[in-house]
Amino acid sequence: MIDSTLLAILVCPADRGPLLAVERSGVPVLYNPRLHRAYRIDDGIPVLLIDEADPVGDDEHAALIAQAGPADPQ
Repeated sequence: MIDSTLLAILVCPADRGPLLAVERSGVPVLYNPRLHRAYRIDDGIPVLLIDEADPVGDDEHAALIAQAGPADPQ
């Protein structure tokens, strides 16, 4: 997963907001809950390209938010 220090400085390239480190189908991703977009992590390196972000539906969004916990930004 992503180091907490690195996660603290990473932002979504689309809205410049914070990202959540979660697992999507058992694979770690960085998730933007405001835009419902998931960014993959290749070999420990976040791929923060807007065109390569995966859209997330409402049901999966709820599951990812629940996984992140209440202390993380929503």
